[in-house]
Amino acid sequence: MFGFLKKLIGQDVPWEELKAKKAVIVDVRTPAEFKSGHVKGAINIPLNNLPHNLRKIKKYGKPVVTCCASGRRSGMAAKYLKSEGIEAWNGGPWQKVRQHMG
Repeated sequence: MFGFLKKLIGQDVPWEELKAKKAVIVDVRTPAEFKSGHVKGAINIPLNNLPHNLRKIKKYGKPVVTCCASGRRSGMAAKYLKSEGIEAWNGGPWQKVRQHMG
C-alpha cells in the first residue's frame, strides 16, 4: 500500500536528475485551475487533451514531470505518457513540483 501512495504523490521521483535534464513540467489541470497558480515554466495540457498533444510533448525530447491538484490526474497522465514511450514521472500536486523544480 505504501508503494502505491508513493507513486500517487510522487515521492519516488528523482528530482535532482530531472532538474538537471531540464524536464518538461506538464500541468494536467483545467485552464482555470492552472490560472489560479502553477509551476513557473509549466505547460498546461488538461488531462483529456493529452492524447491530442503527444506530438508536441515528444518534440521536447526531454523527460516529463506531470502535476495536478492532488496527484490523481497527474498519475493517470504519467501512466499514459509512459505507455506512449515517453519518460514520464508523476510529480503529484503542483505545489510539490514547484518546491522541487521551481
